[in-house]
Amino acid sequence: MSYWDPLPSVRAAESGPLPAPDGGTWLPSPKFRGRWRNPRPERWAERDWRNVPGPFYGAGTDNCWMGRLIAPAHVLYDDERGAEFVYRQPRDAAQSLALLGAVAQDPMVGYACDGDDHWTPELVRDWWRDRGRVREWAAALDRTWSVSDRQVEREAAGGAREYVTYIDGGLAQDLRHYLFWLSEGRPAGPGESLPALTPPGA
Repeated sequence: MSYWDPLPSVRAAESGPLPAPDGGTWLPSPKFRGRWRNPRPERWAERDWRNVPGPFYGAGTDNCWMGRLIAPAHVLYDDERGAEFVYRQPRDAAQSLALLGAVAQDPMVGYACDGDDHWTPELVRDWWRDRGRVREWAAALDRTWSVSDRQVEREAAGGAREYVTYIDGGLAQDLRHYLFWLSEGRPAGPGESLPALTPPGA
């Protein structure tokens, strides 16, 4: 699958309803609309180190464990204070809408989707080189939270397991497609070679 750009779907969702934690929908106030596309400048520097490379990321969120109620395939909680980050980027409009629903719940406006303006091929490769740190954290979180007395932590442990599986499986190919997108400004076509995550000789 080629890289799918979620930003057009983000713009298309500006005026419509977003998914809510109870399974329904809600309409954020007009003053909130667009704030995730134009975050405070320091957001990128404050991003959580566990965010997977891509346009969406969390930085100092305070969602009170709401994100996985809406976007469990994309949002995971840290184990320090329950802040949220993005462990899988959306791949279609429905997934993008679900992630936006989680984003819109954050009163701190700690999410942003301007990652394409900041990620470079070098930074993506740096993140991939250090992925063992992220994997080790997620595996440890699963071991701890899977036996927790709190149901919400046991549920989140499933997200940690998914992150480990993703790192071990399809993430490398997704990041190679993202490298092509960053370098060429378009998705790779059929048969086009993708950049390597590990430079030759590294």
